[in-house]
Amino acid sequence: MEFVPMKEILELAQEKKVAYGGYVFWSYEVAKAASEAASALNVPLILMCGQGEIDMMGGFEGTVATAKAACRDASVPVALHLDHALSFEACNRAINAGFSSVMIDKSALPFEENIKETKKVVERAHAAGVTVEGELGRLAGEEGDVAVKGPEAAQTDPAEAKEFVERTGIDVLAVSIGTQHGQYRFEPKLNIERLKKIEETVEVPLVLHGGSGTPMEQVQEAIRNGIRKINICTDIVIVMGQQYIKTQSEEGFRYSTANLFLPVYQAVKDEIAGKMKAFLLQ
Repeated sequence: MEFVPMKEILELAQEKKVAYGGYVFWSYEVAKAASEAASALNVPLILMCGQGEIDMMGGFEGTVATAKAACRDASVPVALHLDHALSFEACNRAINAGFSSVMIDKSALPFEENIKETKKVVERAHAAGVTVEGELGRLAGEEGDVAVKGPEAAQTDPAEAKEFVERTGIDVLAVSIGTQHGQYRFEPKLNIERLKKIEETVEVPLVLHGGSGTPMEQVQEAIRNGIRKINICTDIVIVMGQQYIKTQSEEGFRYSTANLFLPVYQAVKDEIAGKMKAFLLQ
């Protein structure tokens, strides 16, 4: 199977006025569960991973091999996306290995430097037919070694968003409107009015990072106002951890591969399927 550029999937979402999830994976089992859920619902799939997950799968080439094996029987388009790359070199390695989409995150830099570094990745990626996601504004919470405190720390400016998209040539823009990476440390409240202004100023699909834990009614309102990809990681981790505990606490449980791991696999598949339906505004 061949991965498709994420741009194609998000243009379809734009046309249908829905969103598709970007699901973080770190193993064959998680990717396979996502692939089966997507095929059953006939929903395009975006598989994502950051450097930590890539290291767990043996590097960029191992990650591509894992995703291809897991999605071998997929009946829907699948994109493989590098999430939150911090360097040109990481994006280049992903492109060379076979990723169909990369995100370069230089949002910690001053505006002009963010543009310069992002544009460099765009030039490399577009030459290979690979989608590029850029980020403007910062999310609260932690992503790797970077931490931002508070829900209003640095949300995306609509005027800067327009200039950023036009000068970099990115295909997709990740915006900050009040979500957080990881588990929330404050009550989630998306800034829909800010999102509306951003959506009015830019023509590329918009991405909501930190989708896990955000109330679904707020997520769906964001979709109605221009969000076309929702990133999901922590919710998958939580459902796995909770299912492991539940399975082992059931009366009569005996350890075996099937007894321990199959319920967790099904829980992940169900979680992802539920997100997919909700992102279609069902």
